[in-house]
Amino acid sequence: MDTHATHDAHDHDGKRVEDFRLITGTGKYAADWNVPGQLHGAFVRADHAHAQIVSVNTAKALAHPGVKGVFTGEDAVREGYVRAGHVLGGPGKNGMKARALDRPVLAHGKVRFVGEAVALVVADSAGAAADAAELVEVAYRELQPIVDPEQALAPDAPQLDEAVPGNLVYESEAGNEAATDAAIKSAAHVTRLRVDSTRVTPSPMEPRACLVAYNADSGEYRFNVCTQGITTLRKMMTSWTKVPEDKLIFEAHDVGGGFGQRTPAYPEYIALMIAAKALGAPVKWVSSRVESFLTDNHGRGNIAGGELALDKDGRFVAFRLNWIADMGAYLSPGSAGHIRNTTTCLTGVYHIPAAYVSFRVPLTNTTPMGSYRGAGRPDIAYVIERFVDQAAIEIGMDKADLRRRNFIPTNAFPYKTATGSVYENGDLPGVLSKALALADWAGFAARRALSAKAGKLRGLGISTVIEGSGAGNAPKDEVEIRLDASGTVTLYTVSKSQGHGHETTLGTIVANALGITLDKVKVVQCAPGSKLEGNHTGGSRTTVGVGSVSHLAALKLIEEGKALAALELKLEPSQVQYAKGEFKSSESKRTIKLGELAKTKTLSVMADGKFGSTFPNGCHITEVEIDPDTGAPKIVSYCAVDDCGVVINHAIVEGQMHGGVVQGAGQVFGEQIVYDLKTGQPLNASFMDYIMPRAGLVPEFRGEEHATTSKVSPLGVKGVGESGCTASIPSLVSATLDALGTVGVKHLDMPMTSSRIWRAIQAVR
Repeated sequence: MDTHATHDAHDHDGKRVEDFRLITGTGKYAADWNVPGQLHGAFVRADHAHAQIVSVNTAKALAHPGVKGVFTGEDAVREGYVRAGHVLGGPGKNGMKARALDRPVLAHGKVRFVGEAVALVVADSAGAAADAAELVEVAYRELQPIVDPEQALAPDAPQLDEAVPGNLVYESEAGNEAATDAAIKSAAHVTRLRVDSTRVTPSPMEPRACLVAYNADSGEYRFNVCTQGITTLRKMMTSWTKVPEDKLIFEAHDVGGGFGQRTPAYPEYIALMIAAKALGAPVKWVSSRVESFLTDNHGRGNIAGGELALDKDGRFVAFRLNWIADMGAYLSPGSAGHIRNTTTCLTGVYHIPAAYVSFRVPLTNTTPMGSYRGAGRPDIAYVIERFVDQAAIEIGMDKADLRRRNFIPTNAFPYKTATGSVYENGDLPGVLSKALALADWAGFAARRALSAKAGKLRGLGISTVIEGSGAGNAPKDEVEIRLDASGTVTLYTVSKSQGHGHETTLGTIVANALGITLDKVKVVQCAPGSKLEGNHTGGSRTTVGVGSVSHLAALKLIEEGKALAALELKLEPSQVQYAKGEFKSSESKRTIKLGELAKTKTLSVMADGKFGSTFPNGCHITEVEIDPDTGAPKIVSYCAVDDCGVVINHAIVEGQMHGGVVQGAGQVFGEQIVYDLKTGQPLNASFMDYIMPRAGLVPEFRGEEHATTSKVSPLGVKGVGESGCTASIPSLVSATLDALGTVGVKHLDMPMTSSRIWRAIQAVR
């Protein structure tokens, strides 16, 4: 990936300081934690999608050698751990409030999806716990399940719970319905479309794991768990259990992938609290991969239909969507992003005067949904880009030209959208022009002809997207810097890397501000018992928030250092200059090194800040070749130009972009969780039958940066963690449909597998 913009001269050769630890096997993940006297847990899980629990017989399990206890829904109800928090708290359409069902951390009375935890068996070994779990006898009375979100909202659908009439959990709206309807009625052309953003599972490399220890004297619970940051998880756990936040202590070192899946509290963690307290011993549980498929919060699962209206000159005048957001059997603590982030970027990068969206959340007998890399941003980018492509086809205009014609003008920033968002800045025409040149857009016809000679269908795809990043729910982002006598600067933060390279990025920010080498900076994330405030890692916000505050803390250390150095030099602070780890003055021959300020005790400074949303944007242009005899698609070109603001470390930006692109490509060409419509049973709960992106799916990546400096962040950064995923999905679908359009296929939803493509080709033949 070619790079042009940079933060300053310190790029540290693009190396990540955490990599040596991780690639040599000396990292420490959640399953690596062990403590003396620990016990092991195994969960008994529902094998019905919807059923009443008639009885749970634990006698045989309790008699199994090594078993120390078996816990059921009765224990969860007794503790009061029955209601998870969620963030669909605002008033919905006509003042509607979300109809959130109780969710005991061990099912009580009813199970609502396959995999829901019904009992927890604890034994002195993981093997004994797993064996005993097989002996728990659960009697069910089957009920009719619904797994299709549209069927759940149908007028004749069976009622899944009397507390949720019509199976409608929540309904909300955004924009101006009347103005949008009027503009559509008077438009010269209206494009109508319905598209799916398929349900997927996050599949991080590290399965979930948790070790819980209870201290009866202090009333504290100590967790070793994979997390994206302690503050959000702690609040969610307190909401569910009513245990005060200061009694919940978390510790994590390395986390193998997150994608939003690590953010929320899960019922298993709280069930382990019940066991650890009752048995007076730490209890550890490590998820199997099948459990991950069944119970880790799923992602996407959105259906959108509507209209994009244009005037006679091809300019957009209105956009209307009816959106179904499937959130599964329960509202998870991380469920709101599907609606909030979709609303924020509803009109994408386009000037659309009138817009309206109606959201409906159905109750289904499926795994609960959560935030998944982008949390609604890739979904709305996919939807609006599909509409723009379809409109270009219908009015006979080049896809790039139609986009350029409707871009938000550069001089219109900061730009307020029709749903009230304010985009801070951007150069959308500049990004597009650079991408068109990089991809040789004008030369595509010749490449398509060469593919045709080889018997292949070739398509050209494009996406121009924007996403809201930064911000966060915490009152502020806060860090602490400690300086010791060796000159080592230690940065403390409550955000948590899951492979992002925070030790490198945050360390570089502090090193650059202080003018010292990166090896003199140590980054400590989520120290146990930390009282710092701040957002968890998610939403591409860490460098915007924590990074900015780290920069401010380093500058504050310099200013406090000048005052201390001035005392040593017997000068006024204004007479002291600082550079490259040294304080000096023209009034004195003496130089004081940074570490000398802490020769008697560690010097500590804190800094905090609250930052708004940034809006990274970009244009991705792709080419896909299809073998019509087999339906096999192949990405043959991938070009991207992105505006993620000022870049701190190019290698990390490139890595985040590559990972996001491949993740998006996985959804486009294969990933989808499928349920049997009659029984509610998941049909693909392992990697034997769930397609994952593999090495070679995406060819050599060509990319450039086109930075506009953020005014929100003191560093000028915007975020990049989700950019690749947000842009790749619509661009790759665009290219695939462009190839299929040459043989008459007009519509196809994800996943665009070989078999589905082949069947679509055969249908038109």
